Amino acid sequence: MQSLKTFLKQNQNMANGLVALAIISSIALGCNCGRNMGLDDLANTSSNSSTKDTPFDDKTNGGIPGDDLLNALVKETTADFASAISTNDFAKIHEKASMDFQQSISVEKMKSEFKVFVDRKRQYLPSLAKVSATKAEYSTAPALRTEQGLDILMTKGKFDTKPNPITFDYEYVKRDGRWKLLKLIVKM
Repeated sequence: MQSLKTFLKQNQNMANGLVALAIISSIALGCNCGRNMGLDDLANTSSNSSTKDTPFDDKTNGGIPGDDLLNALVKETTADFASAISTNDFAKIHEKASMDFQQSISVEKMKSEFKVFVDRKRQYLPSLAKVSATKAEYSTAPALRTEQGLDILMTKGKFDTKPNPITFDYEYVKRDGRWKLLKLIVKM
């Protein structure tokens, strides 16, 4: 027990950051409470809202998801990225991404590309942990483009987190009625 107290005392900031990240990830991703639930299952759950906001609702803004789903999608991607940085394990975010993404970049290449984030995680994780409580500010309005007959959702903006704002450029491809990560650019 003494060694745990010593460890926590010496690594207070990192321990606090990891706890905050775990709590925020839980909030951002929602408690699954024994159910298998993610953004791809939102269409199968009931809602008290009178408006539809599901990945299958193409009537909102010309096929662009509604604000709630769009923000949840961007926050989930950022939380997945934060988890990958925290653990230096990019397998989960890679697995959740589209097949196009998976075929264009390997897990090892992701580790290499984002090494600077992993090396500086003590600096970056506190800001990444604040994303769930921060509204995304879009530098350009989210938009759709069509490529090879597929809808591509383009999102670009920032989270004005402290001490480091997070700039993101994410794209998602709609496959089988679900938005899957296609492009991941994060700057801090």
